[in-house]
Amino acid sequence: MRRTIFEEMKERWPSAVIARTEIEKFTGGALSEKYLSNLDSLGRGPSGRFYMGRRVMYPIDSLLSWLEGRSKKI
Repeated sequence: MRRTIFEEMKERWPSAVIARTEIEKFTGGALSEKYLSNLDSLGRGPSGRFYMGRRVMYPIDSLLSWLEGRSKKI
């Protein structure tokens, strides 16, 4: 069975959550922290975000589901 790129991303990330400040690292530069912040303010970002201290965090499953929904194969 072949894994998707999203399954590989989840497997390689060391935590169940991702800080918005780490989104560029997590996506290989495909998304920036500022862009994701802008989408969140428009209500178009990943669901389930929460604060941990002053940082905005995303559950990895929610973020990956959102990324998969926004991607298309070319």
